[in-house]
Amino acid sequence: MAEVNLLARLPQTKRNLQQRHEGQTAENIATACEFGQAYFDGPREVGYGGYRYDGRWIPIAEDIVRHFGLQAGQRVLDVGCAKGFLVKDLMKVCPGLDVYGLDISEYAITHCEGEVVGRLHVGSADRLPFPDGTFDALISINTLHNFERAGALRALRELVRVSQARRKMFVQVDAYHTPAQRELFMNWVLTAKYHDYPKGWIQLFKEAGYEGDYYWTVLEQ
Repeated sequence: MAEVNLLARLPQTKRNLQQRHEGQTAENIATACEFGQAYFDGPREVGYGGYRYDGRWIPIAEDIVRHFGLQAGQRVLDVGCAKGFLVKDLMKVCPGLDVYGLDISEYAITHCEGEVVGRLHVGSADRLPFPDGTFDALISINTLHNFERAGALRALRELVRVSQARRKMFVQVDAYHTPAQRELFMNWVLTAKYHDYPKGWIQLFKEAGYEGDYYWTVLEQ
């Protein structure tokens, strides 16, 4: 288990923290947590403000393939895949890699990229619809924090259950290193229910028997 930034080459978007904080109404939070059209393709106050493929995940896919030594014929699962952009790009950078995705959002799955139609499943990370040891590698980026702590624990245990190689896993979650970063996060968050300092997350990983790699999504001013 190691801290490794597999999203280092993801282009950074400029966040309007003040606008988001002003939009953190109970109604907007409830709408965001539905993970429907408004969250993905509606106004920025309730989500992405338009979630469209632009190729930005290609370098991330390259780094994931390299980090885990993935090869054609191996099976990979992206838990919290949204519209399947990373699933598409993993198959693009490693032809023959057998990649699948799972997301809670029926809207995202039904508005996926054409190349991944039939590879994405609607489902919850804490109840993965796959047999034990199905996948050679698993990825979950900015998803597990959308559960309460108990749900995040169940989801981590599910990743372990369906993995063939316990160390070929990667999760990235919301965290903060300082009280100032925590305040920024609290002024931005819409859907995350469990978040903590890295020490708290690492304790959760240990409770789950999770031995994969990890990193943090940390807001900066």
